[in-house]
Amino acid sequence: MSAHDGGGARRQPWRQATNSPYLRQVGVRVPENSDPDVGDLPIDPDTSGDRLTGTVHRLPSLFTSQWDVLLAISAGGALGSLARWGVGELLPWSGTEFAWGTFVENVSGGFALGVLMVFVLDVWPSQRYVRPFLGVGLLGGYTTFSTYMLDARLLLGEGQVLTAFAYLGGSLLAGLLAVWAGIASARLIALRPRRSRPRHPAPPESSMFAHDDDEVRNR
Repeated sequence: MSAHDGGGARRQPWRQATNSPYLRQVGVRVPENSDPDVGDLPIDPDTSGDRLTGTVHRLPSLFTSQWDVLLAISAGGALGSLARWGVGELLPWSGTEFAWGTFVENVSGGFALGVLMVFVLDVWPSQRYVRPFLGVGLLGGYTTFSTYMLDARLLLGEGQVLTAFAYLGGSLLAGLLAVWAGIASARLIALRPRRSRPRHPAPPESSMFAHDDDEVRNR
């Protein structure tokens, strides 16, 4: 058995990989006459080195059809980043203690995200820009995972092991609790039964026409 045949036998389970739902979801189309040495194997469509002849991505059409949504995300992200910078200025970090600025940003952002999702999914009518602007843009720019990880790394580098792990675990736990609190608070406020105004009972039918009957008898 040749090496090529052996490789083909090993690649047999991947014969249909190029037509997988994942590739269709991300917009990759593999022609029937693609390279046989590559077409039988699963491929990462995000890499630039894919050797698929005629591969079509949806990125250009995304910019042309969703440009307004991208602008909304960009605007929200700019505002959220400015808000995060402001919190960082109010709560500066020395690099050797608990990073309260990043902690406050992520926890408050998680609470706001929980509130927002209740209103977006259950209260407000469907709108095109609300979730991209507020959720992806504003809160995405306000909260930060990269700074959270960098703070922990710097704390470990300074030998503050207990502080670093307290910061990592405390931020994760407090963030999850903040999201839950935001969801619960929003549901309590927005989805509670609204009290209807008390209605005055209608007068009995006999009393409604009593005045008319008196007028008829007086004539």
